[in-house]
This record gives sequence, C-alpha cells and structure tokens, in this order.
Amino acid sequence: MSKRIAIVGGGVVGLSSAYYAARKGHDVTIIERGNPDHDSCSLGNAGMIVPSHFVPLAAPGMISLGLRMMFNRESPFTVRPRLSRDLIRWGWQFWRSCTKSHVSRSAPVLRDLNLKSRRNFLELAETIGQDFGLTTRGLMMLCKTEHMLFEESKTAEYARELGIPAEVLTPDAASKLNPGLQLDIAGAVYFPEDAHLTPEWFIPRLTKAIDQMGVKFEWSTDVLGWRTQNRRVEAMLTSQGEVVADEYVIAAGSWSNSLTSGLKLRLSMQAGKGYSVTMPRPQQKPAMGCILTEARVAITPMGTGLRVGGTMEVTGLDTSINHRRVQGIFKSVPQYFPAFKVEDFQTLPIWCGLRPCSPDGLPYIGRAANYDNFSVATGHAMMGLSLGPITGQLMAEVLSDESPSLDLNPLRPDRYA
Repeated sequence: MSKRIAIVGGGVVGLSSAYYAARKGHDVTIIERGNPDHDSCSLGNAGMIVPSHFVPLAAPGMISLGLRMMFNRESPFTVRPRLSRDLIRWGWQFWRSCTKSHVSRSAPVLRDLNLKSRRNFLELAETIGQDFGLTTRGLMMLCKTEHMLFEESKTAEYARELGIPAEVLTPDAASKLNPGLQLDIAGAVYFPEDAHLTPEWFIPRLTKAIDQMGVKFEWSTDVLGWRTQNRRVEAMLTSQGEVVADEYVIAAGSWSNSLTSGLKLRLSMQAGKGYSVTMPRPQQKPAMGCILTEARVAITPMGTGLRVGGTMEVTGLDTSINHRRVQGIFKSVPQYFPAFKVEDFQTLPIWCGLRPCSPDGLPYIGRAANYDNFSVATGHAMMGLSLGPITGQLMAEVLSDESPSLDLNPLRPDRYA
C-alpha cells in the first residue's frame, strides 16, 4: 500500500531513504532547511565505503587515547569542556560502551551494514548512472611505526575472522599497489573490499534520480514542532505550514536531536566536527583511499584531485574553523608522503562538517517506540556516506511494514531513552 512519507533532511541518509521508499511506490517529500545547493555532512568528507571500519568508535583504549590527545592543540581529537547535561550524559554512556564485549557485539553489525551498503552502491552505479567516481580498489591503512603496524595487524586478523579480507603489507608491497607514489612507512594493512567515490558527484546524481522518480522537495523549510495524538504523529509543523503524512522520518544528522523535542524521544548524540581540503592537481596520488593511521587522517583520490581530511572535535553545533587542528592535518601528510610539503595545503579552501555521533558508535535506525509512524535514521558518525544506501533500504522496509533485511534491535532509536 502506498503511503505519504515525509523525510526531514536532504543529506545522503535522507536522500537514500527517499530513493528506496520511492522505489517501493510511496509518495515521498523531503523537508530540508537548506536551499537546493545546500551543504551537508557528506559533501566534503573522504568519500570512503568502509567494510574495514567494523570496530565502533567506542572501543577499549579510546578514553585514555582521547585524554592524551586533548592536551595537544593540533591533535585529531578534542572535546570542548562545557556545562552541558547532554554532553556529560553522552560521555558517561560512551565510557560504558568502551568494552571488549561491546566491540564483539557491534563488529558483526557494522560489518553487515557496510558490506550490504557496498553492494547497494554497485547497484546504484547501474541504476542511476556510474558517473560519481565509484572506485573499488580497496583501502590502505598506512602505519608510520612498527608499533602501529603490529596493532593494525591484530585488527586485520580480527577482520579475517569476520570474513573481511585483509592483508598486512611491507612498504614495497604497499608501493606496488600505488605506482609512482612515494611512501615513508613501516608497513600497511590492505582491505580490498573497501571503495571510494566523489561525494560532490554522488549527492547531486542521487538528488536528480529521486527528483525524476517523483520525490518532492520542500527547500528552505524549518521544522518547528509536531502535532501528536496517542501513538501517532498527526502533522509536522514547519516554517512553511503543516506537513501531513502517514509516516515521518528524521534524518537530519547532528541536528536530529533538536528536532525530536516534544516527542518523548531523546537521542543521545554529539556532533563531531571534521575538516577537509581538496588539492585540485596534486603532484602524486594514491590509487586508493588511505588512512594515515597514527595521525587519523584520510586521503582519497577524487577525479584529478586529492582530498585530505580528519579530526573529531566534539564542540556542539559549531561550524567555526579551528586552524590549529587543520594545521595538524597538514603536518601529518608529509610524514607519510614525502613528496608533499605543508605549504602545499595552506591556501586551499577549508571545508568543515558535523558528524552525528552516538555514544556506542552505532547508528540510530528504525521506528521510535512511542509512535507507530515516526522513525529515525541518524547517528552514523564518520560512516554516514558509507552506510547511506543500506540505511535507506532498511528505512524503506520499515516504512513499508516489511521485515527488515537486517536485525535493527542493536540500532533502535530508543536504546538510550
């Protein structure tokens, strides 16, 4: 049965949810506070599709690592101290999640989500057109030190136990997979199932595809509140008037929590700010996406250019640029790629985006427990692009009253309510 579906958020998760819902015959409207050329958290990111990222952000050792990094103003991680009940609550829940048992439970979930999403990207390349730079050459974790190579080798072993191919490489072997690229590393771990694309090509292509499918857009529209009765949302109150639908979905990234006010649903989530720059014509390029492991910096070839990005700043809904953190990104690149200098990046425009981070490193996907027609799709942290298509597919199944193709219990939106 066709339903009227209202999706709040025009980023990759909202667009993907609209695409798969429209494919099932539903009448879909996207409500977006920005205009048609709005920025989103995915546009400036590293564009990586990452089955390799099966260890959640909340893992053993992350608290001590984060505390050490906070005292370095150029480090890739910081939390801005502030009197915030939500931040304190989130921090407590994050600490509670940093256990081996949590990783053991979560790793298969993230593996399955990412592998299915990768298959969806391949299908999208066939259905909406393969002009968004999808490249399936894998991902390389570059290790500067023997200690980090040893740690990443243990992750590779765990990956193979989960059925994810992974190879530990010598510097020479890593160089052979990246012809013409100078590397200064102790070794690398190669994940051949990973992939990458160019977000600035993918997002407009997906937007055009769903527009052609009949999805409607309400641009420059703010959500102001909700009208509810018993277990149903009756209407969404917006700056352009009421929106009445059969199903409502919040897919607004880091702003999702503020939009659920008054709905008896409190998403535990913090915004993690990241930065990137894109070099239009670099002197050298890797053949695949790379992570500078110690520096926690992502490097992705995109068309003729090269994107460099990183950091996780938990600073609230703040999009100002911390230039000291950005300098830390720039300084890390020559340590792994000697052909580059810090000066190569200094004049490039800096992009920043806010990633929605849950305390346990798992996204929120599914219907809210208090309502029969209200759902959430957010909290993907650094994997929003990677998990966009599978999130859209799962949401379309939920909205169609079908059994989801993956178990959504670990991802339920009310798990911290």
